[in-house]
Amino acid sequence: PDAGSPWCEKRENEIWETFQRVIQDVREKQIQLLLISGDLFHRQPLKKELRDVDYLFSTIPDAKVVLIAGNHDYLKEDSYYRTFPWSKNVICLFGETYDAVYLRELDTYVYGLSYYSQKIDKPYYDHVQPLAKDACHILLAHGGDAHHIPINMERLKQAGFDYVALGHIHTYQTGTLDSRGSYCYAGCLEGRGFDECGAHGFVLLDIDAESGTFTQTLVPIAERCLYTVESDISGCMTTTEISEKLKQDLAKQDFGQKNLLKIILKGSVDVACEKNLDLLTRKMEDICYFITICDETTVHVDYHTYARDESLKGEFVRLVSGADLEEADKGTIIRYGLQALAGEDFI
Repeated sequence: PDAGSPWCEKRENEIWETFQRVIQDVREKQIQLLLISGDLFHRQPLKKELRDVDYLFSTIPDAKVVLIAGNHDYLKEDSYYRTFPWSKNVICLFGETYDAVYLRELDTYVYGLSYYSQKIDKPYYDHVQPLAKDACHILLAHGGDAHHIPINMERLKQAGFDYVALGHIHTYQTGTLDSRGSYCYAGCLEGRGFDECGAHGFVLLDIDAESGTFTQTLVPIAERCLYTVESDISGCMTTTEISEKLKQDLAKQDFGQKNLLKIILKGSVDVACEKNLDLLTRKMEDICYFITICDETTVHVDYHTYARDESLKGEFVRLVSGADLEEADKGTIIRYGLQALAGEDFI
């Protein structure tokens, strides 16, 4: 999870618990194949972490586990991935180039390659193709941007795979390959920051053995979800008034008390608006497990009010209004200046 965030340590434990629930689902639903498209870890794994993960894999002996290494848990020279003794049901496609395994009991080929550095600029997936016409063909791929194996989706659509399980992008995305195939970024099991909002879980494929067709479902399994909501507080003059406006806006959707919420304040407020974000956060903290408030309002200054004001405040406002500055910067400077002249703390 987000390093340095207030929830970091607890969320790290929750992510492990969520992964355990995935394994439990594999066991209870009698899932035959578990695919991991890189970055099982968001950094180089410790040996004890590999032991923990492998133990969980060993509790689902009837399922095959196939994984590749991504750009975060890449196979550096001293990576524990290289020497770790995995359980019999675990298959690691740790080749630096295109590799494949045939799972006879499932009549399925799984293809993939692993990262040996944090960045790969070459489009390795442009020329991959299934090894045979029969059977089911699944590609594990990790990347999709300029520095992490660029993916030409049009070429991939024509390659002939039944399914492409993609990793690297942390939110759920899916699309079709051809008349029978599809691709999918499953995303990560838990959102790790407010750039990864919404539902998170794993993707379940239910394959019809006779027709070769399948259904694809995102199974939400995250312990907590993250949400971002905007609230226009234009016209509000006090923290209490802003608090009431936020509560009205948040009442329109149930965010759930166990989740994490980021509120972005929008709109235009008067330069004299009293806006205490710390107090505002405390007023709202019973709504969710964690709440943070980001101020993106603009400050409105009615210059006519100060045009004939002979006080120091009027002189200050007129001085700033005539300066060669962006209007938004003028408003902020005037707000802080008026607070200082009034002997108030900066908020």
